[in-house]
Amino acid sequence: MSDRETRRDVIVAGVGGMGSATAYHLARRGLDVLGLERYDVPHAMGSSHGITRIIRRAYYEHPSYIPLIERAYDLWDELAERSGREVIHRTGSIDAGPADNIVFEGSKRSCEEHDIPHEVLTGAECNERFEGYELPADYRAVYQPDGGFVVPEQAIIAHTQAAQEEGATIRAREGVSDWAETPDGGVRVWTDKGTYAADGLVLAAGAWNYKLTDALDGLAVPERQVLGWFQPETPDAFRPERFPVWNLSVPEGRFYGLPVYDVPGMKLGKYHHLDEQVDPDDWDREPGHDDERLLRDFAKKYFPAGAGPTMRLATCMFTNSPDEHFILDTLPDHPQVAVGAGFSGHGFKFASVVGEILADLAADGDTDHPIDDMFRLGRFEE
Repeated sequence: MSDRETRRDVIVAGVGGMGSATAYHLARRGLDVLGLERYDVPHAMGSSHGITRIIRRAYYEHPSYIPLIERAYDLWDELAERSGREVIHRTGSIDAGPADNIVFEGSKRSCEEHDIPHEVLTGAECNERFEGYELPADYRAVYQPDGGFVVPEQAIIAHTQAAQEEGATIRAREGVSDWAETPDGGVRVWTDKGTYAADGLVLAAGAWNYKLTDALDGLAVPERQVLGWFQPETPDAFRPERFPVWNLSVPEGRFYGLPVYDVPGMKLGKYHHLDEQVDPDDWDREPGHDDERLLRDFAKKYFPAGAGPTMRLATCMFTNSPDEHFILDTLPDHPQVAVGAGFSGHGFKFASVVGEILADLAADGDTDHPIDDMFRLGRFEE
């Protein structure tokens, strides 16, 4: 029997941030795992790239994320120790906006409810402490010293290599085109290079997930996103040890940014950039002048010392759920198929624990992680 005809325990469709972590957590349990990735490992065609990605314990989106982010931190530290790669960096984090804004109020509430060490600063105090900032003096900010960033490409490499060390097979440039349930309750998976069989399947294909199951129709919608890197006038003020990662709500929208790391320039982006829904197989991957102008106008106003020459522009995709909370579940009509989707632009920091959750769902059909109230597909049923 050929390798392609061997029945696996679990196939993982997509080996990006979530899929690589899932393959690792499945393989470390001793399961026979096959990971299939349509592009390279890692690659810059979807949602799991960009050199740095914010991680923060203060979570304004909802306090229900806190138990997951606490576990994610532990798992990132474990991965760093195992791999020898610096996949996580702690710089501190700032969540700021007007005093009555959800970014400030939500972050403050999550810290208070979960006893997370933090400080509350005015905009003026934030500017005085962190040289690169120029926030309105009357804004309010939550400073959390354990915030920072994960290095996505290194994280994917580390998870992939760890999965391989545990016995998983990973195949790049071989994407899943379709799948079907088999009469015995397993799955058959088709790619452009072959057919595979397994007891279970994990859909971790990011922006392509909705093309692999009707259950995600309208619930995991890809959106074009653009990131910019601008060279600071005072580079020392924007280094990781002096410049916390930030989320900022202003009249122009909600923006986020990170210090200079690995490549020239302070990195920043705007949530839901130009509100462009896209087909992941047919969209404009080349940033343009309008994209650059939107980001530069913001930087000049709130981080003027960081708004020097453009060093880099890049596109990626958000995949948004209707409520912008994650989708972590098994499919209603196919309990042997687990899905991780709808990460809505704030998911990568959770990749380490999402991998653990999806491994639970694929191997056991359920998980001890607290996902029932927030993340199940059933919340969208009328």
